[in-house]
Amino acid sequence: MNGTKEKTRKEYDIDKLNPRPNPYARELKKTVTIKMQTTVIEYFKEEAGKTGIPYQTLINLYLADCVKQKKRINLSWVPQGEETVK
Repeated sequence: MNGTKEKTRKEYDIDKLNPRPNPYARELKKTVTIKMQTTVIEYFKEEAGKTGIPYQTLINLYLADCVKQKKRINLSWVPQGEETVK
């Protein structure tokens, strides 16, 4: 190839390799199964269509932002049929 000889090895000596930890190991994703309301999925799919970013990636980005900003969930329960006053 281009007048040079290429050497290929049939075997590698693992002990002579310089293994290093994966710098991205912390960032690896884990597959999970989660039940979500259809409206939530539809919302992120609609946003995905606008941004060109896959909807699962958008959900992950949003949740990662919540973690980064240490957002707390504010829940208040209202009996069914009653409206909240803003």
